[in-house]
Amino acid sequence: MLDPTEATVAQLRKALGDGSLTALELTRWYLDRIERFNDELCAVIEVNPDAEAEAARLDAGPVRGPLHGIPVLLKDNLDTADRMHTTSGSTVMLGSRPDRDATVVARLRAAGAVLLGKANKTSWILGPAGWSARGGQTRNPYDPTRSPHGSSSGSAVGASANLCAVAVGTETIGSILGPAAANCLVGVKPTTGLTSRAGMIPGIPSFDSIGPLARSVADAAEVLSVMAGPDPLDAATDGVPVLDYLSFLGATDLRGVRIGVPRKMFFGYSEAADAVAETALETLSGLGAVIVEDTNIPGAEELTTDPSFGRVVVNETAHGLGQYLARTPGSHPRSIAALVEANRANAAVELELYEQDILEMLAAHDADLDDPGYRDALATVRRKARAEGIDAVMDEHRLDALVMPTCPPPWPIDPVEGDPDPHGAALVPGLAGYPAISVPAGWTEGLPVGITFTGKAFSESVLFRLADVFERTRPSRRPPGATTGVR
Repeated sequence: MLDPTEATVAQLRKALGDGSLTALELTRWYLDRIERFNDELCAVIEVNPDAEAEAARLDAGPVRGPLHGIPVLLKDNLDTADRMHTTSGSTVMLGSRPDRDATVVARLRAAGAVLLGKANKTSWILGPAGWSARGGQTRNPYDPTRSPHGSSSGSAVGASANLCAVAVGTETIGSILGPAAANCLVGVKPTTGLTSRAGMIPGIPSFDSIGPLARSVADAAEVLSVMAGPDPLDAATDGVPVLDYLSFLGATDLRGVRIGVPRKMFFGYSEAADAVAETALETLSGLGAVIVEDTNIPGAEELTTDPSFGRVVVNETAHGLGQYLARTPGSHPRSIAALVEANRANAAVELELYEQDILEMLAAHDADLDDPGYRDALATVRRKARAEGIDAVMDEHRLDALVMPTCPPPWPIDPVEGDPDPHGAALVPGLAGYPAISVPAGWTEGLPVGITFTGKAFSESVLFRLADVFERTRPSRRPPGATTGVR
């Protein structure tokens, strides 16, 4: 039997295809690792009770698609119409019973993936990164005292620690890119609308996207190719391209590619991250890329202080979460106000670390998406992040992409003070709804550091090419041996 440790999707598919490995054997291998290591890592919030049965059915039937027999972890804000729960890490949401799979989940099933379980995530009450009332504190597999970073923390730790073949996360601003960098993974934040958000517990819908977390660029490209495409249940997906992202991999150099370096705001907050990024720039230059300095994104520092941003956050979060609670079948709270009351009734668990000021504010907010003030605010954010931001700098300098450190190295977990102020690559592409890919790029004191490639809307094909060439030229992925027994 092939040792699945660090195996790629292509290697696993070959073993499954030639009969040297069955889907049931592979699923049991990952379930065994979850049983052995999850108590320490708290990455998996729930194992699918039907995972072995699903794998056995796949072994007995025809090949469904490119992920046939491949075990996948899902973030616990993606609906599954099965015996798993969809709770956003909340114990009071255990009565929620979605009546259909999220669209991306349905596409994974159709491609033959084995849904291995649900991954822990940051609670919506905003405790430390990776903490939820239901799942506890997710821990970084390279150092369990360090943060796993961001809301898709369980998905990232699961993929990094070889608790699954690949994982799926969601991002509003930084929730895929940050965990990818902190856990030595490739993380893809697609253009908003490339992957359907139907069946996702929403964050801020204008910025939300769903993407893969994987141990290689090729694996991430494979999973995104399965999940992406139009969906009548999500208007943002109308007319999006349907591409095989694997077809953009395999280039041998980057001659003629122009890559901008936006140093203002995106460098300078971490000496360690800057050092890794500088080495990455040397690598990219050596591959023939033209490195263009002084390509700062106009207005980037003012985006989050603009009142328009706050207006969009409050309106869309209140509306999106309220709509989700109201329409999803089950015995869970059916409004944000009811969720607030349920948390109060279960305060010892749900409010163990932080109060729920944000949820209380959202419960009191009139979330009218037809309000002219909100619509003006959204238009302002999009204009500043897109036409006057990323598009402007890329057009001025004729760039194919921008590159920057993803975020600082993982910081110590602090349940009292919480996380430091966020720094990193995710802000402007997040507010623009534009794509970004974080790739492992180096190390500092035993902790991983990533770099992020970002660009204009639907430029995933360009970003995959850059990320793939960089990964093959400067491979920096290392399994987290000390905490998970991987050697």
